[in-house]
Amino acid sequence: MSLLGRARSLNYQGKLYDKFPTIYNIHVIAITATVSGLMFGFDISSVSSFVSQEHYRNYFNRPDSLTQGGITASMAGGSFIGSLVSSDFQDIFGRRVALHVCSALWITGAIIQSASQNQGMLIAGRFISGLGIGFGSASAPVYCSEVSPAKIRGLIGGLFQLSVTVGIMVMFYIGYGCHFIDGVASFRLAWGLQMIPGFILLVGVFFIPESPRWLANHERWDDAVEIIANVVADGDREDPDVHLQLDELQEQVLIDKDAASFGYADLFKKDCRKRTFIGVSAQIWQQLCGMNVMMYYIVYIFEMAGYSGNVNLVSSSIQYVLNVVMTIPALFLMDRVGRRPLLIGGGIFMFIWLFGVAGLLATYSEPIENFGGDDTVRILIPDEHKAAARGVIACSYLFVCSFAPTWGICIWVYVSEIFNNRQRAKGAALATSANWIFNFALAMFVPSAFRNITWRTYIIFGVFSVCLTVHVIVQFPETRGKTLEEIDKMFKDNIPAWRTSSYVPEMPIVHKEKIGSTEHIENASNLSEKPIMVHGEESV
Repeated sequence: MSLLGRARSLNYQGKLYDKFPTIYNIHVIAITATVSGLMFGFDISSVSSFVSQEHYRNYFNRPDSLTQGGITASMAGGSFIGSLVSSDFQDIFGRRVALHVCSALWITGAIIQSASQNQGMLIAGRFISGLGIGFGSASAPVYCSEVSPAKIRGLIGGLFQLSVTVGIMVMFYIGYGCHFIDGVASFRLAWGLQMIPGFILLVGVFFIPESPRWLANHERWDDAVEIIANVVADGDREDPDVHLQLDELQEQVLIDKDAASFGYADLFKKDCRKRTFIGVSAQIWQQLCGMNVMMYYIVYIFEMAGYSGNVNLVSSSIQYVLNVVMTIPALFLMDRVGRRPLLIGGGIFMFIWLFGVAGLLATYSEPIENFGGDDTVRILIPDEHKAAARGVIACSYLFVCSFAPTWGICIWVYVSEIFNNRQRAKGAALATSANWIFNFALAMFVPSAFRNITWRTYIIFGVFSVCLTVHVIVQFPETRGKTLEEIDKMFKDNIPAWRTSSYVPEMPIVHKEKIGSTEHIENASNLSEKPIMVHGEESV
Protein backbone atom coordinates (compact mmCIF):
# COMPACT_ATOMS: atom_id res chain seq x y z
CA MET A 1 0.00 0.00 0.00
CA SER A 2 1.29 3.48 -0.87
CA LEU A 3 2.07 6.07 1.78
CA LEU A 4 -1.03 8.02 0.72
CA GLY A 5 -3.14 4.86 0.98
CA ARG A 6 -1.84 4.16 4.49
CA ALA A 7 -2.65 7.72 5.49
CA ARG A 8 -6.22 7.41 4.19
CA SER A 9 -6.70 4.18 6.14
CA LEU A 10 -5.91 5.92 9.43
CA ASN A 11 -9.52 7.10 9.83
CA TYR A 12 -8.34 10.21 11.63
CA GLN A 13 -10.92 11.51 14.15
CA GLY A 14 -9.27 14.65 15.59
CA LYS A 15 -10.00 13.74 19.21
CA LEU A 16 -7.52 16.33 20.46
CA TYR A 17 -9.84 19.13 19.31
CA ASP A 18 -12.74 17.69 21.34
CA LYS A 19 -10.93 18.71 24.53
CA PHE A 20 -11.44 22.40 23.73
CA PRO A 21 -14.69 24.42 23.79
CA THR A 22 -16.06 25.16 20.30
CA ILE A 23 -17.11 28.57 18.99
CA TYR A 24 -19.98 28.47 16.47
CA ASN A 25 -20.30 32.14 15.57
CA ILE A 26 -19.66 32.14 11.82
CA HIS A 27 -17.88 35.49 11.84
CA VAL A 28 -15.47 34.42 14.60
CA ILE A 29 -14.86 31.15 12.77
CA ALA A 30 -14.09 32.94 9.51
CA ILE A 31 -11.85 35.57 11.12
CA THR A 32 -9.86 32.84 12.86
CA ALA A 33 -9.40 30.75 9.72
CA THR A 34 -8.47 33.74 7.59
CA VAL A 35 -5.59 34.76 9.83
CA SER A 36 -3.71 32.70 7.23
CA GLY A 37 -4.62 35.47 4.79
CA LEU A 38 -3.01 37.96 7.19
CA MET A 39 0.20 35.94 6.83
CA PHE A 40 -0.14 36.04 3.05
CA GLY A 41 -0.30 39.82 3.28
CA PHE A 42 2.70 39.96 5.61
CA ASP A 43 4.67 38.08 2.97
CA ILE A 44 3.79 40.53 0.20
CA SER A 45 5.08 43.60 2.03
CA SER A 46 7.72 42.03 4.29
CA VAL A 47 10.41 42.73 1.71
CA SER A 48 9.02 45.75 -0.16
CA SER A 49 9.74 48.21 2.64
CA PHE A 50 13.38 47.09 2.85
CA VAL A 51 14.50 46.58 -0.77
CA SER A 52 15.92 50.10 -0.94
CA GLN A 53 17.16 50.29 2.68
CA GLU A 54 20.93 50.54 3.10
CA HIS A 55 21.14 48.24 6.15
CA TYR A 56 19.31 45.49 4.28
CA ARG A 57 21.26 45.93 1.07
CA ASN A 58 24.66 46.05 2.77
CA TYR A 59 24.03 43.08 5.07
CA PHE A 60 22.87 40.84 2.22
CA ASN A 61 25.71 41.90 -0.14
CA ARG A 62 23.69 44.38 -2.20
CA PRO A 63 21.58 41.84 -4.15
CA ASP A 64 21.23 42.60 -7.85
CA SER A 65 17.86 42.53 -9.62
CA LEU A 66 17.98 38.76 -10.26
CA THR A 67 19.04 37.89 -6.71
CA GLN A 68 16.43 40.17 -5.19
CA GLY A 69 13.86 38.52 -7.42
CA GLY A 70 14.95 35.13 -6.05
CA ILE A 71 14.69 36.32 -2.44
CA THR A 72 11.22 37.71 -3.03
CA ALA A 73 10.06 34.71 -5.06
CA SER A 74 11.29 32.05 -2.63
CA MET A 75 8.16 32.34 -0.50
CA ALA A 76 5.93 31.95 -3.55
CA GLY A 77 7.93 28.85 -4.53
CA GLY A 78 7.26 27.30 -1.14
CA SER A 79 3.61 28.29 -1.35
CA PHE A 80 3.27 26.53 -4.70
CA ILE A 81 4.47 23.24 -3.21
CA GLY A 82 2.47 23.71 -0.01
CA SER A 83 -0.78 24.33 -1.84
CA LEU A 84 -0.38 21.11 -3.84
CA VAL A 85 0.54 18.95 -0.85
CA SER A 86 -2.27 20.41 1.24
CA SER A 87 -5.02 18.90 -0.90
CA ASP A 88 -4.55 15.25 0.09
CA PHE A 89 -3.54 16.33 3.57
CA GLN A 90 -6.77 18.22 4.29
CA ASP A 91 -8.88 15.47 2.71
CA ILE A 92 -7.36 12.96 5.14
CA PHE A 93 -6.89 14.98 8.32
CA GLY A 94 -9.45 17.78 7.91
CA ARG A 95 -9.30 21.53 7.46
CA ARG A 96 -8.29 22.33 11.04
CA VAL A 97 -5.14 20.22 10.94
CA ALA A 98 -4.19 21.83 7.62
CA LEU A 99 -4.53 25.26 9.23
CA HIS A 100 -2.38 24.12 12.14
CA VAL A 101 0.33 22.96 9.75
CA CYS A 102 0.07 26.38 8.09
CA SER A 103 0.75 28.16 11.40
CA ALA A 104 3.61 25.85 12.44
CA LEU A 105 5.48 26.24 9.15
CA TRP A 106 4.93 30.00 9.13
CA ILE A 107 6.34 30.41 12.65
CA THR A 108 9.36 28.25 11.82
CA GLY A 109 10.07 30.26 8.67
CA ALA A 110 9.70 33.58 10.51
CA ILE A 111 12.26 32.48 13.11
CA ILE A 112 14.77 31.56 10.41
CA GLN A 113 14.19 34.81 8.51
CA SER A 114 14.70 37.00 11.56
CA ALA A 115 17.92 35.12 12.38
CA SER A 116 19.24 35.13 8.77
CA GLN A 117 23.00 35.41 8.40
CA ASN A 118 23.17 35.38 4.60
CA GLN A 119 21.07 35.26 1.45
CA GLY A 120 20.73 31.46 1.54
CA MET A 121 19.33 31.44 5.08
CA LEU A 122 16.89 34.23 4.20
CA ILE A 123 15.69 32.33 1.14
CA ALA A 124 15.32 29.11 3.18
CA GLY A 125 13.26 30.89 5.84
CA ARG A 126 11.01 32.50 3.26
CA PHE A 127 10.57 29.16 1.48
CA ILE A 128 9.48 27.41 4.71
CA SER A 129 7.05 30.22 5.53
CA GLY A 130 5.79 29.87 1.96
CA LEU A 131 4.99 26.21 2.54
CA GLY A 132 2.76 27.33 5.39
CA ILE A 133 1.07 29.99 3.26
CA GLY A 134 0.43 27.33 0.61
CA PHE A 135 -1.44 25.23 3.16
CA GLY A 136 -3.39 28.24 4.43
CA SER A 137 -4.32 29.72 1.07
CA ALA A 138 -5.61 26.36 -0.17
CA SER A 139 -7.44 25.43 3.05
CA ALA A 140 -8.95 28.62 4.48
CA PRO A 141 -11.16 29.67 1.51
CA VAL A 142 -12.43 26.09 1.12
CA TYR A 143 -13.13 25.82 4.85
CA CYS A 144 -15.02 29.12 4.88
CA SER A 145 -17.18 28.12 1.91
CA GLU A 146 -18.02 24.77 3.51
CA VAL A 147 -18.93 26.04 6.97
CA SER A 148 -20.88 29.20 6.04
CA PRO A 149 -24.58 29.44 5.11
CA ALA A 150 -25.18 30.03 1.39
CA LYS A 151 -26.78 33.47 1.84
CA ILE A 152 -23.61 34.98 3.33
CA ARG A 153 -20.96 32.80 1.71
CA GLY A 154 -19.65 35.71 -0.36
CA LEU A 155 -19.22 37.87 2.74
CA ILE A 156 -17.52 35.12 4.74
CA GLY A 157 -15.31 33.98 1.89
CA GLY A 158 -14.30 37.56 1.18
CA LEU A 159 -12.83 37.91 4.65
CA PHE A 160 -9.81 35.95 3.41
CA GLN A 161 -8.87 38.63 0.91
CA LEU A 162 -9.66 41.36 3.45
CA SER A 163 -7.22 39.75 5.85
CA VAL A 164 -4.62 39.65 3.05
CA THR A 165 -4.99 43.38 2.46
CA VAL A 166 -4.84 44.14 6.18
CA GLY A 167 -1.70 42.03 6.45
CA ILE A 168 -0.06 43.91 3.57
CA MET A 169 -0.79 47.26 5.20
CA VAL A 170 0.19 46.27 8.74
CA MET A 171 3.47 44.69 7.68
CA PHE A 172 4.40 47.66 5.50
CA TYR A 173 3.88 50.05 8.43
CA ILE A 174 5.86 47.72 10.69
CA GLY A 175 8.66 47.85 8.13
CA TYR A 176 8.33 51.61 7.86
CA GLY A 177 8.57 52.01 11.62
CA CYS A 178 11.50 49.61 11.89
CA HIS A 179 13.47 51.35 9.14
CA PHE A 180 14.18 54.17 11.63
CA ILE A 181 16.18 51.66 13.72
CA ASP A 182 19.87 52.06 12.99
CA GLY A 183 21.33 48.68 12.10
CA VAL A 184 20.26 45.16 11.11
CA ALA A 185 17.70 45.10 13.93
CA SER A 186 15.47 47.10 11.59
CA PHE A 187 14.61 44.15 9.35
CA ARG A 188 15.19 41.43 11.98
CA LEU A 189 12.54 42.87 14.30
CA ALA A 190 10.05 43.30 11.45
CA TRP A 191 10.50 39.71 10.30
CA GLY A 192 10.35 38.39 13.87
CA LEU A 193 6.99 40.10 14.44
CA GLN A 194 5.60 37.91 11.64
CA MET A 195 5.32 35.12 14.21
CA ILE A 196 2.41 36.87 15.97
CA PRO A 197 -0.36 35.93 13.48
CA GLY A 198 1.12 32.44 13.35
CA PHE A 199 0.62 32.01 17.09
CA ILE A 200 -2.89 33.51 16.88
CA LEU A 201 -3.87 30.93 14.26
CA LEU A 202 -2.13 28.13 16.17
CA VAL A 203 -4.23 28.80 19.27
CA GLY A 204 -7.46 29.89 17.55
CA VAL A 205 -7.95 26.76 15.43
CA PHE A 206 -8.42 24.67 18.57
CA PHE A 207 -11.70 26.51 19.19
CA ILE A 208 -13.39 26.38 15.76
CA PRO A 209 -15.45 23.45 14.42
CA GLU A 210 -14.40 21.08 11.67
CA SER A 211 -15.95 21.49 8.22
CA PRO A 212 -19.36 19.72 8.21
CA ARG A 213 -18.74 18.69 4.61
CA TRP A 214 -15.49 16.98 5.55
CA LEU A 215 -17.25 15.25 8.45
CA ALA A 216 -20.08 14.09 6.18
CA ASN A 217 -17.64 12.63 3.70
CA HIS A 218 -16.10 10.68 6.60
CA GLU A 219 -19.50 9.32 7.75
CA ARG A 220 -19.58 11.51 10.87
CA TRP A 221 -23.12 12.77 10.41
CA ASP A 222 -23.84 13.37 14.11
CA ASP A 223 -21.01 15.89 14.25
CA ALA A 224 -21.96 17.45 10.90
CA VAL A 225 -25.58 17.99 11.98
CA GLU A 226 -24.51 19.50 15.29
CA ILE A 227 -22.15 21.97 13.62
CA ILE A 228 -24.64 23.05 10.92
CA ALA A 229 -27.40 23.54 13.49
CA ASN A 230 -25.16 25.58 15.77
CA VAL A 231 -23.69 27.72 12.99
CA VAL A 232 -26.93 28.32 11.08
CA ALA A 233 -29.60 28.41 13.83
CA ASP A 234 -27.96 28.55 17.28
CA GLY A 235 -28.46 24.82 17.78
CA ASP A 236 -32.08 24.53 16.54
CA ARG A 237 -32.05 21.33 14.48
CA GLU A 238 -35.62 21.89 13.31
CA ASP A 239 -34.88 25.27 11.71
CA PRO A 240 -35.86 25.24 7.97
CA ASP A 241 -32.44 26.59 6.96
CA VAL A 242 -30.78 23.74 8.83
CA HIS A 243 -32.97 21.17 7.06
CA LEU A 244 -32.25 22.76 3.70
CA GLN A 245 -28.50 22.73 4.23
CA LEU A 246 -28.56 19.16 5.51
CA ASP A 247 -30.68 17.93 2.61
CA GLU A 248 -28.30 19.53 0.12
CA LEU A 249 -25.30 18.13 1.95
CA GLN A 250 -26.72 14.62 2.05
CA GLU A 251 -27.47 14.71 -1.65
CA GLN A 252 -23.98 15.86 -2.49
CA VAL A 253 -22.34 13.24 -0.27
CA LEU A 254 -24.27 10.49 -2.06
CA ILE A 255 -22.87 11.73 -5.36
CA ASP A 256 -19.39 12.12 -3.93
CA LYS A 257 -18.82 8.69 -2.43
CA ASP A 258 -15.78 8.21 -4.62
CA ALA A 259 -14.19 11.45 -3.36
CA ALA A 260 -11.33 9.57 -1.72
CA SER A 261 -10.19 8.22 -5.08
CA PHE A 262 -10.40 11.60 -6.84
CA GLY A 263 -6.97 12.70 -8.08
CA TYR A 264 -5.50 15.66 -9.90
CA ALA A 265 -5.82 13.80 -13.22
CA ASP A 266 -9.59 13.63 -12.66
CA LEU A 267 -9.77 17.42 -12.75
CA PHE A 268 -9.04 17.23 -16.48
CA LYS A 269 -11.74 14.69 -17.35
CA LYS A 270 -14.67 15.83 -19.45
CA ASP A 271 -17.12 16.49 -16.60
CA CYS A 272 -14.62 18.66 -14.70
CA ARG A 273 -12.34 20.13 -17.37
CA LYS A 274 -14.26 23.38 -17.85
CA ARG A 275 -14.41 24.39 -14.20
CA THR A 276 -10.76 23.37 -13.73
CA PHE A 277 -9.77 25.66 -16.60
CA ILE A 278 -11.85 28.51 -15.16
CA GLY A 279 -10.51 28.06 -11.63
CA VAL A 280 -6.86 27.83 -12.66
CA SER A 281 -7.23 30.69 -15.14
CA ALA A 282 -8.89 32.90 -12.52
CA GLN A 283 -5.95 32.51 -10.15
CA ILE A 284 -3.41 33.02 -12.94
CA TRP A 285 -5.17 36.17 -14.13
CA GLN A 286 -5.12 37.55 -10.59
CA GLN A 287 -1.33 37.48 -10.82
CA LEU A 288 -1.01 38.58 -14.44
CA CYS A 289 -3.16 41.66 -13.89
CA GLY A 290 -0.10 43.09 -12.10
CA MET A 291 -1.40 43.67 -8.58
CA ASN A 292 1.17 41.71 -6.60
CA VAL A 293 3.86 43.35 -8.72
CA MET A 294 2.48 46.71 -7.60
CA MET A 295 2.67 45.49 -4.01
CA TYR A 296 6.02 43.68 -3.97
CA TYR A 297 7.87 46.42 -5.86
CA ILE A 298 5.84 49.56 -5.18
CA VAL A 299 9.02 51.26 -3.89
CA TYR A 300 10.61 50.86 -7.35
CA ILE A 301 7.55 52.40 -9.03
CA PHE A 302 7.71 55.46 -6.82
CA GLU A 303 11.46 55.77 -7.43
CA MET A 304 10.76 55.93 -11.18
CA ALA A 305 8.39 58.78 -10.38
CA GLY A 306 11.23 60.58 -8.60
CA TYR A 307 10.37 59.85 -4.96
CA SER A 308 12.92 58.54 -2.44
CA GLY A 309 13.50 58.06 1.29
CA ASN A 310 10.65 58.66 3.73
CA VAL A 311 8.57 60.39 1.08
CA ASN A 312 8.69 57.19 -0.99
CA LEU A 313 7.69 54.93 1.91
CA VAL A 314 4.87 57.18 3.11
CA SER A 315 3.51 57.58 -0.43
CA SER A 316 3.74 53.82 -0.93
CA SER A 317 1.87 53.16 2.30
CA ILE A 318 -1.17 55.07 1.03
CA GLN A 319 -1.56 52.36 -1.59
CA TYR A 320 -1.82 49.72 1.13
CA VAL A 321 -4.42 51.74 3.05
CA LEU A 322 -6.50 52.12 -0.11
CA ASN A 323 -6.23 48.37 -0.66
CA VAL A 324 -7.83 47.69 2.73
CA VAL A 325 -10.48 50.40 2.50
CA MET A 326 -11.60 49.38 -0.99
CA THR A 327 -11.78 45.69 -0.08
CA ILE A 328 -14.46 46.24 2.56
CA PRO A 329 -17.30 47.31 0.18
CA ALA A 330 -16.73 44.20 -1.91
CA LEU A 331 -17.69 41.98 1.03
CA PHE A 332 -21.25 43.24 0.51
CA LEU A 333 -21.16 43.96 -3.23
CA MET A 334 -20.38 40.35 -4.20
CA ASP A 335 -23.70 39.07 -2.92
CA ARG A 336 -25.67 42.06 -4.22
CA VAL A 337 -24.07 42.88 -7.56
CA GLY A 338 -22.65 39.47 -8.40
CA ARG A 339 -19.23 38.07 -9.28
CA ARG A 340 -19.28 38.65 -13.04
CA PRO A 341 -20.03 42.41 -13.05
CA LEU A 342 -17.30 43.04 -10.48
CA LEU A 343 -14.71 41.01 -12.37
CA ILE A 344 -15.53 42.56 -15.73
CA GLY A 345 -15.61 46.12 -14.37
CA GLY A 346 -12.39 45.58 -12.44
CA GLY A 347 -10.60 44.28 -15.52
CA ILE A 348 -11.62 47.29 -17.61
CA PHE A 349 -10.46 49.84 -15.05
CA MET A 350 -7.21 47.99 -14.36
CA PHE A 351 -6.01 48.07 -17.96
CA ILE A 352 -6.92 51.77 -18.21
CA TRP A 353 -4.63 52.66 -15.27
CA LEU A 354 -1.83 50.32 -16.38
CA PHE A 355 -1.73 51.89 -19.84
CA GLY A 356 -1.85 55.28 -18.13
CA VAL A 357 1.30 54.51 -16.10
CA ALA A 358 3.06 53.19 -19.19
CA GLY A 359 2.13 56.26 -21.24
CA LEU A 360 3.28 58.76 -18.61
CA LEU A 361 6.60 56.99 -18.03
CA ALA A 362 7.18 56.58 -21.76
CA THR A 363 6.53 60.27 -22.43
CA TYR A 364 8.13 62.05 -19.49
CA SER A 365 10.83 59.79 -17.99
CA GLU A 366 14.54 59.97 -18.81
CA PRO A 367 17.08 57.11 -18.75
CA ILE A 368 19.51 56.86 -15.81
CA GLU A 369 22.24 54.36 -14.90
CA ASN A 370 20.87 53.58 -11.45
CA PHE A 371 18.86 55.10 -8.61
CA GLY A 372 20.83 55.44 -5.38
CA GLY A 373 23.13 52.59 -6.38
CA ASP A 374 20.25 50.26 -7.37
CA ASP A 375 20.45 49.30 -11.05
CA THR A 376 16.86 47.95 -11.07
CA VAL A 377 15.46 51.45 -11.65
CA ARG A 378 16.72 52.72 -15.04
CA ILE A 379 14.28 55.57 -15.74
CA LEU A 380 13.28 58.65 -13.75
CA ILE A 381 10.75 61.45 -14.23
CA PRO A 382 12.76 64.68 -13.72
CA ASP A 383 11.66 67.47 -11.39
CA GLU A 384 10.41 69.67 -14.23
CA HIS A 385 7.69 67.09 -14.94
CA LYS A 386 6.33 66.65 -11.41
CA ALA A 387 2.77 66.75 -12.72
CA ALA A 388 3.52 63.60 -14.73
CA ALA A 389 5.09 62.01 -11.64
CA ARG A 390 1.93 62.74 -9.68
CA GLY A 391 -0.04 61.23 -12.55
CA VAL A 392 1.92 57.97 -12.19
CA ILE A 393 1.16 57.92 -8.46
CA ALA A 394 -2.53 58.66 -9.11
CA CYS A 395 -2.79 55.84 -11.65
CA SER A 396 -1.13 53.47 -9.16
CA TYR A 397 -3.64 54.43 -6.47
CA LEU A 398 -6.58 54.12 -8.87
CA PHE A 399 -5.33 50.72 -10.00
CA VAL A 400 -5.45 49.51 -6.40
CA CYS A 401 -8.94 50.97 -5.96
CA SER A 402 -10.04 49.04 -9.06
CA PHE A 403 -8.38 45.76 -8.09
CA ALA A 404 -9.23 45.50 -4.39
CA PRO A 405 -13.06 45.27 -4.60
CA THR A 406 -13.02 43.12 -7.74
CA TRP A 407 -10.18 40.75 -8.61
CA GLY A 408 -8.64 41.08 -5.18
CA ILE A 409 -11.51 39.59 -3.24
CA CYS A 410 -13.83 37.86 -5.71
CA ILE A 411 -11.35 35.30 -7.01
CA TRP A 412 -10.75 33.55 -3.69
CA VAL A 413 -14.48 33.21 -3.12
CA TYR A 414 -15.20 32.30 -6.73
CA VAL A 415 -12.66 29.49 -7.02
CA SER A 416 -13.88 27.84 -3.81
CA GLU A 417 -17.47 27.92 -5.17
CA ILE A 418 -17.14 26.48 -8.66
CA PHE A 419 -15.95 22.99 -7.63
CA ASN A 420 -18.36 20.47 -6.14
CA ASN A 421 -17.66 18.63 -2.90
CA ARG A 422 -15.83 15.83 -4.67
CA GLN A 423 -13.57 18.16 -6.61
CA ARG A 424 -13.15 21.08 -4.22
CA ALA A 425 -10.02 20.19 -2.25
CA LYS A 426 -8.06 19.13 -5.33
CA GLY A 427 -9.49 21.86 -7.55
CA ALA A 428 -8.87 24.67 -5.08
CA ALA A 429 -5.38 23.39 -4.37
CA LEU A 430 -4.49 23.20 -8.08
CA ALA A 431 -5.90 26.67 -8.75
CA THR A 432 -4.08 28.13 -5.75
CA SER A 433 -0.85 26.46 -6.81
CA ALA A 434 -1.22 28.14 -10.20
CA ASN A 435 -1.54 31.48 -8.42
CA TRP A 436 1.63 30.78 -6.48
CA ILE A 437 3.74 29.56 -9.39
CA PHE A 438 2.87 32.69 -11.35
CA ASN A 439 3.51 34.75 -8.23
CA PHE A 440 6.96 33.12 -8.10
CA ALA A 441 7.63 33.72 -11.79
CA LEU A 442 6.56 37.36 -11.66
CA ALA A 443 8.55 38.06 -8.50
CA MET A 444 11.60 36.77 -10.39
CA PHE A 445 10.74 38.51 -13.66
CA VAL A 446 9.71 42.01 -12.62
CA PRO A 447 13.02 43.39 -11.26
CA SER A 448 14.76 42.30 -14.47
CA ALA A 449 11.87 43.69 -16.53
CA PHE A 450 12.15 47.07 -14.81
CA ARG A 451 15.88 47.01 -15.54
CA ASN A 452 15.67 45.93 -19.18
CA ILE A 453 12.35 47.16 -20.63
CA THR A 454 11.44 49.82 -18.02
CA TRP A 455 7.99 51.36 -18.73
CA ARG A 456 7.09 48.65 -21.26
CA THR A 457 6.56 46.31 -18.30
CA TYR A 458 3.23 48.04 -17.72
CA ILE A 459 2.16 47.50 -21.33
CA ILE A 460 2.54 43.76 -20.79
CA PHE A 461 0.31 43.75 -17.72
CA GLY A 462 -2.18 46.09 -19.39
CA VAL A 463 -2.57 43.61 -22.25
CA PHE A 464 -3.07 40.79 -19.74
CA SER A 465 -5.86 42.80 -18.09
CA VAL A 466 -7.60 43.19 -21.46
CA CYS A 467 -7.39 39.42 -21.99
CA LEU A 468 -8.74 38.54 -18.56
CA THR A 469 -11.71 40.86 -19.06
CA VAL A 470 -12.64 39.13 -22.31
CA HIS A 471 -12.18 35.71 -20.70
CA VAL A 472 -14.61 36.54 -17.87
CA ILE A 473 -17.23 37.75 -20.36
CA VAL A 474 -17.18 34.56 -22.42
CA GLN A 475 -16.58 31.80 -19.85
CA PHE A 476 -16.99 32.75 -16.16
CA PRO A 477 -20.52 31.84 -14.92
CA GLU A 478 -22.32 33.81 -12.21
CA THR A 479 -22.44 32.08 -8.81
CA ARG A 480 -24.17 34.76 -6.72
CA GLY A 481 -27.02 33.49 -4.54
CA LYS A 482 -26.61 29.88 -5.61
CA THR A 483 -25.84 26.97 -3.31
CA LEU A 484 -22.76 24.91 -4.06
CA GLU A 485 -25.04 22.14 -5.29
CA GLU A 486 -26.89 24.51 -7.66
CA ILE A 487 -23.55 25.72 -9.03
CA ASP A 488 -22.58 22.11 -9.68
CA LYS A 489 -25.85 21.57 -11.59
CA MET A 490 -25.23 24.76 -13.60
CA PHE A 491 -21.91 23.43 -14.85
CA LYS A 492 -23.44 20.05 -15.71
CA ASP A 493 -26.17 21.81 -17.74
CA ASN A 494 -23.41 23.67 -19.63
CA ILE A 495 -25.15 27.07 -19.44
CA PRO A 496 -23.36 29.89 -21.36
CA ALA A 497 -21.62 32.26 -18.95
CA TRP A 498 -23.60 35.34 -20.01
CA ARG A 499 -26.92 33.57 -19.24
CA THR A 500 -26.03 32.24 -15.81
CA SER A 501 -27.14 35.30 -13.84
CA SER A 502 -30.80 34.49 -14.50
CA TYR A 503 -30.37 30.70 -14.57
CA VAL A 504 -32.47 28.75 -12.04
CA PRO A 505 -31.45 25.08 -11.90
CA GLU A 506 -34.00 22.29 -11.55
CA MET A 507 -32.73 20.49 -8.49
CA PRO A 508 -33.86 16.91 -7.72
CA ILE A 509 -37.03 16.72 -5.61
CA VAL A 510 -36.16 14.67 -2.54
CA HIS A 511 -39.01 13.12 -0.56
CA LYS A 512 -39.19 14.45 2.98
CA GLU A 513 -39.96 11.02 4.43
CA LYS A 514 -36.56 9.91 3.17
CA ILE A 515 -34.31 12.65 4.50
CA GLY A 516 -36.52 15.32 6.00
CA SER A 517 -35.71 14.61 9.63
CA THR A 518 -32.49 15.21 11.42
CA GLU A 519 -32.92 11.83 13.04
CA HIS A 520 -32.53 10.17 9.68
CA ILE A 521 -29.48 12.21 8.84
CA GLU A 522 -27.89 11.52 12.19
CA ASN A 523 -28.16 7.84 11.38
CA ALA A 524 -27.02 8.19 7.81
CA SER A 525 -24.27 5.62 7.84
CA ASN A 526 -26.27 3.54 5.38
CA LEU A 527 -27.20 6.41 3.06
CA SER A 528 -25.68 4.75 0.02
CA GLU A 529 -28.15 1.89 0.37
CA LYS A 530 -31.21 4.19 0.28
CA PRO A 531 -32.66 5.41 -3.01
CA ILE A 532 -33.46 9.05 -3.71
CA MET A 533 -36.71 9.81 -5.53
CA VAL A 534 -36.11 12.19 -8.42
CA HIS A 535 -39.18 13.43 -10.34
CA GLY A 536 -41.11 10.30 -9.51
CA GLU A 537 -38.37 7.92 -10.61
CA GLU A 538 -35.88 6.06 -8.46
CA SER A 539 -32.24 6.98 -8.76
CA VAL A 540 -29.47 5.42 -6.74
